[in-house]
Amino acid sequence: MPLLGLAQAAKKDAVKGKVQDAVTGEPLPYATVRLFKSTDNALVSGNITNEAGQFTLDAPLGEYYALIEFMGYKAFKSPAFALTNDKTEHQLGTLKLEASAGKTLNEVVVQAEKSTMELSLDKKIFNVGQDLANAGGSATEILSNIPSVSVDAEGNVKLRGSENVRILIDGKPSGLVSFKGGSGLQQLQGSLIEKVEIITNPSARYEAEGMSGIINIVLKKERKSGFNGSFEVIAGEPTNYGGSANVNYRHKRVNFFLNYGLAYRLTPARGSMYQELKSDDETFITRQKFNTNLRGFNNNIRGGLDFFFTETSILTASYLFRRSDVNRIRNIRYDDYLGNETLQSFTKRKQDEDEDEVNAEYALSYKKTFAKEGQELTADFRFLDYWENSDQIYTQDTYAPDGNRDLSKSLFQRSLNDEFEKQYLTQIDYVQPFGEGGKLEAGIRSSFRDMVNDYLVGNQDGNGEITPLPGLDNYFIYDENINAAYGILGNKTKKISYQVGLRAERTDVKTTLQETNEVNPRQYTNLFPSAHFTYNLPKDHALQVSYSRRVRRPVYNELSPYSTFSDSRNVNTGNPNLDPEFTNAFDAGHIKYFDKGTLSSSLFYRHSIGRIATIRRVNAAGIASFRPENLEGEDAFGAEFTGSFSPAAWWKLDQSLNFFRSVIDGSNFEENFSTNTYSWFARHTSRFILPQNIDFQVRANYEAPQKTPQGSMRALYYLDLGVSKDLWNKKGTITLNALDLFNSRINRSVYRGQSGEGVTFYTRSENQGRRRQVNLTLSYRLNQSPTAKPKTLSTE
Repeated sequence: MPLLGLAQAAKKDAVKGKVQDAVTGEPLPYATVRLFKSTDNALVSGNITNEAGQFTLDAPLGEYYALIEFMGYKAFKSPAFALTNDKTEHQLGTLKLEASAGKTLNEVVVQAEKSTMELSLDKKIFNVGQDLANAGGSATEILSNIPSVSVDAEGNVKLRGSENVRILIDGKPSGLVSFKGGSGLQQLQGSLIEKVEIITNPSARYEAEGMSGIINIVLKKERKSGFNGSFEVIAGEPTNYGGSANVNYRHKRVNFFLNYGLAYRLTPARGSMYQELKSDDETFITRQKFNTNLRGFNNNIRGGLDFFFTETSILTASYLFRRSDVNRIRNIRYDDYLGNETLQSFTKRKQDEDEDEVNAEYALSYKKTFAKEGQELTADFRFLDYWENSDQIYTQDTYAPDGNRDLSKSLFQRSLNDEFEKQYLTQIDYVQPFGEGGKLEAGIRSSFRDMVNDYLVGNQDGNGEITPLPGLDNYFIYDENINAAYGILGNKTKKISYQVGLRAERTDVKTTLQETNEVNPRQYTNLFPSAHFTYNLPKDHALQVSYSRRVRRPVYNELSPYSTFSDSRNVNTGNPNLDPEFTNAFDAGHIKYFDKGTLSSSLFYRHSIGRIATIRRVNAAGIASFRPENLEGEDAFGAEFTGSFSPAAWWKLDQSLNFFRSVIDGSNFEENFSTNTYSWFARHTSRFILPQNIDFQVRANYEAPQKTPQGSMRALYYLDLGVSKDLWNKKGTITLNALDLFNSRINRSVYRGQSGEGVTFYTRSENQGRRRQVNLTLSYRLNQSPTAKPKTLSTE
């Protein structure tokens, strides 16, 4: 009988059930569920699970079995059952899928496990342990290997081409991404990370911060009975030595967990700049080169315990401590020419910086799950304490073309910069299910954040006295209080699931420049609606349309007027008068499951008001400053494709492709200060299982050129390789990788502009913030299964 005829005769919602991970008990959304006749194995019906792991199937009377499949898990075949006139519905109950087991095929050892990439419509999960390029790296290097994400030479993170992304640690704010934004993740060892979640259009459940979405970094933590853990040692070139331990011990009602990472790194960087400056009918040319050696010693420790009042009532207390001690040596040479390129003089500048950072986080969390499936209460309290001390010494000397030093232009400068942050965060969430698939969520959140920047930059004489440079001796105070409440209603009817939500946030921000008595208070209340609609199509398809309103509040270093003077010709500073940027984000996503892979695609559109952009200005003396400003707005359009495919049991492919268009309106800032750019970036990974239980991986990355309001960014491309082998009866793994194999990961940019002083400039720069890195990593697992193998599909 044709499938269409079967569907017409079928009873709605005849077969029901729920799919969970057998170990964690977490629901598995978008697992494939198919119904077959037990007599001739004919396919009768199919569907995929919703976000709660639940499914329903339509079927006429007859005898059947169900087959449940999810990437990285063993397929589950249910016992045969019958639908009769007396029993027209059948409840399969909760079905627990186990991670796939190993098997032997043509003398090639095939290990299966959770897929490197798990796709759902509004969230992508990346299990970082399976990616050979991540071994021995930092959190920043892990993010640079994830689809939809790009990281520049300074460690700044972009999602779908946008720099404004909210980065969370274990679902909450962290001091690791506070003062320095995403670049602070360079001090977090990648071996402490379990997975990364990419949420491109968050619901009202999440804080409204982050235009392009949320990146949630989940740290490792086990709750298995007894003692188990993993250990890792690292050696690399350029210098990269370290080790880590992730252990837990559970006995009855108490589970202790501990993560510790230690790293010593030497990170060399280099760059160059060419600048033409036209003023009063004369052209001045500067050629600039620099090299930097960053020597860092980092400690990360996270520990805590879970107390199980019952298996459904858990109290967790944890503590995270990080200390980073850094020495940065940067040497810059400026060659100054007149228009005919006659060398006028050259200048050498050296920066010697000692920087200490300490970050401590205290957390107390409680989770209660009730007898009614899906009903739960969670409460979380956190205290973040952070400080940084930076002492920088600059020496600068200018020479005539013949090499004679001009003593009148010699400088000895000092920059003292102390930063402090304290943040208190309280959050309570409650979920109440109703009916067969409905749920009501509600929550409240309060955040109180105090940040201070005490800075002094000036010329130092032989007696150690510092004469401040104009405007660079102050005490900047940032006070931020945000109170929020949200509600979400979700339900499903037949093949349609939906959830609509509303979040209200009250923001109270005040910035103070104490020495000059400049106070800038701001208070505003905003509503942030969200809506997500999912439609389950036949043949393992699903479609989702979503909307959310988001905000980008200026971050601390965008507001502080402290200027960095490591490069005396290119100075970065903040803008205390910066306003928040608001965005309406729309997303349409589709997911398709194949026998040997998965494909996820989406179209997105963001309309932003008050777009924050960093503007480069150059004065008549050739000194450039970078300062963030509010532009009129931006319209961003894009398409994203992410998929995985296993053409053979020994070969697995992951790929992502992003196209986007950005239309920036800067007419409020300067006439014709606008841009319309198209760009794209792509990433492809192939993983091969070779004889002798060896894994080999190759990854190619490409980011196409794009325009900016003041110029353009040129193409960026690089290749990573990795190889690994299991040891000691699969309790250990040795991994060798080479990141940026051809040393080609170089950011190239061009700026063009005109200042109010009648000066026009053209600037071309290259910056390689990380050279080719080769790492050798040895890991050992105690009472744990191996996790560094790609998923393969059965050939039976």
